[in-house]
Amino acid sequence: MQLETLYVIGMFLTFGALLMTGFPVAWVLGGTAVIWTVIGVISVEQFGADLWFDYSSSMALTPERIWGIVDNETLVALPMFIFMGIMLDQSGIAERLMKAMVRLFGAVRGGYAVTVIVIGVLLAATTGIIGASVVLLGMLSLPAMMESKYDKGFAVGTACATGTLGILIPPSIMLVLMADRLAVPEASVGDLFMGAFLPGLLLGAMYVAYAMLRPLFQPHIAPVPEGMEKVNLGALLEVFKAVIPTAALILGVLGSIFAGVATPTEASGVGALGAMVLAFAAGNLKLEVVKSSLYQTTRTASFIFAIFLGATAFSVVLRGLGGDEVIEGALLGLPFGPYGVVLTILFGIFLLGFFLDWVEITLIVLPLVAPVVQQLGFDLVWFTILFAMCLQTSFLTPPVGFALFYIKGVVPPEIKVTDIYRGVMPYIMIQLVALAIVFLVPEIATWLPGVAYD
Repeated sequence: MQLETLYVIGMFLTFGALLMTGFPVAWVLGGTAVIWTVIGVISVEQFGADLWFDYSSSMALTPERIWGIVDNETLVALPMFIFMGIMLDQSGIAERLMKAMVRLFGAVRGGYAVTVIVIGVLLAATTGIIGASVVLLGMLSLPAMMESKYDKGFAVGTACATGTLGILIPPSIMLVLMADRLAVPEASVGDLFMGAFLPGLLLGAMYVAYAMLRPLFQPHIAPVPEGMEKVNLGALLEVFKAVIPTAALILGVLGSIFAGVATPTEASGVGALGAMVLAFAAGNLKLEVVKSSLYQTTRTASFIFAIFLGATAFSVVLRGLGGDEVIEGALLGLPFGPYGVVLTILFGIFLLGFFLDWVEITLIVLPLVAPVVQQLGFDLVWFTILFAMCLQTSFLTPPVGFALFYIKGVVPPEIKVTDIYRGVMPYIMIQLVALAIVFLVPEIATWLPGVAYD
């Protein structure tokens, strides 16, 4: 085994071991980079190791890359979209939507679950904040579903899985990060937003189909609530009035991007302003709400950017130790053919999602495997959407499924952890089926970007 391979394996093992200590991931990434910088320098200068590692070059690259993060206009969209989601969370719009949708779907078997999914899709296209969506959907829907004698697993699994749609349906902060890490014209933020739009809607439609079909075969899991009024003109009018503000915000953000009127960064500013306008219209634009939203935005953005800086140092040192060549050689040497290589990468990402957060996987792994996929001749937008769909499962897979932690904090006391795990399993399977469909039919991810630019 070549010396570079040993060093790369050792660097990843060091990262994994330090991660188990409980230190913040950002410091673990930066600390691993420092440790292996020292090891690389000593190996070359003291022992004359046959290893390409230029200390001065690697250390000079780190501040250059960090400045690239600070100076990157695309990343301005991150705190803007985060603020938009948090402000909407506190504006009362979702609660109004829930009450209106219940009148529309409540009389149908599984109607509460369908309501949660429809609202989750609308929230996903406006917030993109997983924690906010999962907590909000759980708080609004679970008491009503428990009162209607819904199966615990079915109820909590629907709320939990639907809340994760925001990581895929644009505007998604994950897609913004991915576009920045790829840093190629053919996979810009706009391309990824358009590429993820149809797969996101496909996944939402599959959720709705499951929520309607399963109660037909197992009526006891989602009984029709007693005394529920039938749909009438008043209910339709109420739904219309509740959806209009959200639809206007979605049109303002995504419509301006897709029409070419605004860049994603500019559209994020439109979204943040629009969220404040909606909060004002709902009578919730108070000083405490604004201060709380700004505080939460700062905390969330700081968390992401701290990992960004640590991952930048990690990737610079990994490349200095020959990591790019080692990983490229390992993937291209697989005896599976080009599609087999892509499937191997996706399977590895699925397994990593059990133990790592999406931010670390995106910042560390995506820049390493994307050049290999591009070299094999695949469309980078298609692969990145597959990568994003695979990462979506990481929110629902234990032990580090963050959506599971979020929902556990708001569920009624009678719902146990086992109910949560049992409830999300069918949705994980649905996510994997949707991933397979996009893998087999790439046009689902590539058609809209192609039409927009043609």
